[in-house]
Amino acid sequence: MTPKSQIKFCDDSMSIRQVLEILEYYRYTTIPLLTKNGKYKGSISEGDLLFYLKNHPFKSIEDFNNVNIGDVQRYKSYLPITSHEDMSNLIITCTNQNFVPIVDDSTNFIGIVTRKSIINYLYLNSNKEE
Repeated sequence: MTPKSQIKFCDDSMSIRQVLEILEYYRYTTIPLLTKNGKYKGSISEGDLLFYLKNHPFKSIEDFNNVNIGDVQRYKSYLPITSHEDMSNLIITCTNQNFVPIVDDSTNFIGIVTRKSIINYLYLNSNKEE
């Protein structure tokens, strides 16, 4: 698991422009969305932002500063799992999303597990059995 302290995320009070700049700088296609108090709310993708911008034409990029990312509809759910779930639930969840958000029992966001890290784990463990 990559802990929260080592990844970028956005909170639901950030502007669309702030989130676009994070996505561009870190070359992410999707980013976890948290509430101000650290609860996992969902994930925002480039596609979510494109659909929002298409349906809400703006006169200038400066207008992006006036819309909170929390107001943007999310079209795909990046389902979280709790930190104590077993590997099979993690694998099943990652088949439909690039990363799996990890939360504690109070839905506080604590990190992510990427699909790549799961594939690497499975590959390394399959070689041990040979």
